[in-house]
Amino acid sequence: MKTSRRSFLIVTTGLASSLVLGHHASADVGQVSETDANAQALGYKTDATKVDKARFPKYQAGQTCASCQFFQGKPDEALGPCQIFAGKLVDAKGWCSSYVKKA
Repeated sequence: MKTSRRSFLIVTTGLASSLVLGHHASADVGQVSETDANAQALGYKTDATKVDKARFPKYQAGQTCASCQFFQGKPDEALGPCQIFAGKLVDAKGWCSSYVKKA
């Protein structure tokens, strides 16, 4: 099967666009800020030791995002995606009230 120059350009342009758009989409993920409305509602802190224990009495020392079932990062990563925060990155040493210990 012979490929025309026009077909080649259409395919390579489409592939290049997909790669560029895919790269930008992953770069836009971003990190959850403690000032985000959802983060505030869930009591998210980037440092679990700073959780308001009066407001969130279920918090226990040692609970962190890294040990939560919703944390999708690798154990040695400082940041990782979280299912609760729509795939945004959370601090592995952080905590929120949706915490559920990994099985």
